[in-house]
Amino acid sequence: MPQIHLRAEIGDYAPVVLLPGDPNRATKIAERFDGGLENARQVSAHRGMLGYTGTFNGRPVSVQTSGMGTPSFAIVAEELLRLGAKQLIRVGTCGGIAPGLKTGDLVIASSACPTDGATATYLHGDAYAPTADFALTHALVHAAEAAGVPARVGPVASVDVFYNPDLDYASKWRSRGVLAFEMEASVLFYLAARSGVQAACLLVVSDVLSEDVTSEESYLSLEDLDAAVERMIGLALTVAVQSDR
Repeated sequence: MPQIHLRAEIGDYAPVVLLPGDPNRATKIAERFDGGLENARQVSAHRGMLGYTGTFNGRPVSVQTSGMGTPSFAIVAEELLRLGAKQLIRVGTCGGIAPGLKTGDLVIASSACPTDGATATYLHGDAYAPTADFALTHALVHAAEAAGVPARVGPVASVDVFYNPDLDYASKWRSRGVLAFEMEASVLFYLAARSGVQAACLLVVSDVLSEDVTSEESYLSLEDLDAAVERMIGLALTVAVQSDR
């Protein structure tokens, strides 16, 4: 029976799925599959949430748009898990808050503070630490090192509000050792752990937040953002088709 939102069935997706929020990014990823976009099979387009399946270096891989925020991401992840996904890799962007982080840098999330509503709904108020899969995260770290791409590894905070007006928004979480804000990782890590599958999260720093700089003031140019995202996608695809974990 097809899933309600993805309109897909078992066998439509590979065991490993890359998850960008942006449908345009999903298409860019599919363009890097063996044979390019014309050789990829589009398996989902409902509500503009594009999904493709193909191969990379001869191994099956899929990409599926997740949308923005944990409510949208949770729907997509739940349906992918029902369809047999075994590895979920989020490839997205984040707002850097840690000292020394610059736009264009790469963040690999080791865990995610669940400040969002969807994860809270799943947990019913229970304390919980959404954590990335170690083996998959370790592979991403080593892939970045091998490619000469500097990466910061550590906790992020998954939030619901992009334009947060609170004066202590960045400073409070920075003082707790959080590297960046993003909007999906907490529910990704929770749902993967609940289902016994692997999950990891790669993020490009698209903007930095401090007491002196806003997201609007620091946001990367589209050209620089695209270049940084392309580097991140290359790393994610390299790890997605490894079989030694």
